[in-house]
Amino acid sequence: MNDRLIIFDTTLRDGEQSPGASMNTAEKLRLATQLEKLGVDVIEAGFPAASEGDFDAVSRIAAKLETTRVAGLARAARGDIDRAWQAVRHARRPRIHTFIATSDIHMQYKLNMSRDEVVSAAADAVAYAHSLTDDVEFSAEDGSRSDRDFLCQVFEAAIAAGATTVNLPDTVGYAVPDEFADLVRYVMAHTPNMGKAVLSVHCHNDLGLATANTLAAIAAGARQAEVTINGIGERAGNTSLEEVVMALHTRHNWLPLDCGIRTVEIHPTSRLVSMLTGIVIQPNKAIVGANAFAHEAGIHQDGVLKNPMTYEIMRPETVGLNRNALVLGKHSGRHALRDRLKSLGYDLSDEELNLVFNRFKELADKKKNVVDEDLEVIVTEGILRTAEIFSLEYLHVTAGTTVMPMASVKLNVNGRERREAAYGNGPIDAVYNCIASLTETDSELLRFTISALTGGTDAQGEVTVRLRENGLVALGKGADPDIITAAAKAYVNGLNRLEYLKTHPATTSGV
Repeated sequence: MNDRLIIFDTTLRDGEQSPGASMNTAEKLRLATQLEKLGVDVIEAGFPAASEGDFDAVSRIAAKLETTRVAGLARAARGDIDRAWQAVRHARRPRIHTFIATSDIHMQYKLNMSRDEVVSAAADAVAYAHSLTDDVEFSAEDGSRSDRDFLCQVFEAAIAAGATTVNLPDTVGYAVPDEFADLVRYVMAHTPNMGKAVLSVHCHNDLGLATANTLAAIAAGARQAEVTINGIGERAGNTSLEEVVMALHTRHNWLPLDCGIRTVEIHPTSRLVSMLTGIVIQPNKAIVGANAFAHEAGIHQDGVLKNPMTYEIMRPETVGLNRNALVLGKHSGRHALRDRLKSLGYDLSDEELNLVFNRFKELADKKKNVVDEDLEVIVTEGILRTAEIFSLEYLHVTAGTTVMPMASVKLNVNGRERREAAYGNGPIDAVYNCIASLTETDSELLRFTISALTGGTDAQGEVTVRLRENGLVALGKGADPDIITAAAKAYVNGLNRLEYLKTHPATTSGV
């Protein structure tokens, strides 16, 4: 284990706690399958006690995956642990992950428990989980702000009770790298039975130091890193999987550790998470941002043309940015489409392929070449969505320099067709006025962004909206060669996600 880093991905649990990032079961299954293809060692599939939807998703993921460990999160309570075990017990490699807070501020104000009571609760929870499975992880929530000796005492009790992994979380993103590395070394040196367990770290990004803290902890001896794709997660997010993995890959001379990640799957996985959650990747995001391998300055372009390594410390192909030479267009057949979809990780049934093929043909009639990003949108919108309350049936817009923008919209609302026409300050405002009236929504539009999936005037436009209603925040996403249609799809998608959140309330957990 000294030269092997375990990658624990919590995109489906902590990542999904990003505001508006809730995924339905079909989307979670698709992402879990891709994470297994990526090569993560452990997938934290959810918090089964949080809701029936979470329990169902974790259960189905556990039954589906072939090689990856599947973990269910549970508070240090038998009811939570039972629920987690029921969800993961059919996995080929199940894990129960239980936690309790160990910082003085959490124990006093949140738990109202003494130190002795916390030690006892942690040991009892781990012992009970260990009676169900040999693979038990224990986390000391807010570990970075806990008393060091007490933290060691809790870890010692957890390991004695059967924990095979103990996790040291920087729950609120308070630590700085040197301090966190020193804490890791202290815990390893002062926990008598630490040799019987793997020490894990789980860092949040509130100070922008999650990846730096994680790498410092690994250098100090931690051998499991808890991460998310694109660094999504509560507040400022979590440690980014792609940043940790590519730091190890690129700087192997500094930190000679290996992991099981297939780096060529990083970009496809990143793109999938962005599409499923509706969370746009910032252009300058390390490794997976649109500008990560872009060069505009003349001196940079000259250097890259002569030798890419002058300004690129890694090859784009290493993270999956190589392009397939096979061009798809309106004359392409089902076989070519199926092959491309398989290369993207979609193994569709004949019925699903027919649905995607029809949508592919419709798009190919509008633009010359259909690229991978277009196919991702088609599959996601056509196959991975569950039944929705609102769906767009018809859209007509009148706009110009001499007319007042007006829209006519037909929606399917709970199986019934409804029509509306409205004016607006612009064509998109008119469309949104129609949709708001038809759906009778009380939501507030917090954000509206437009981007292009690819270059060229025939590119699909991608619109992302952020909606808020009664404290719930949902992200909606839509894509279409017509940007007004894309905007309408995004708004409808966001409203559907709000309805999903109303029936699947998220239970915020720590760690």
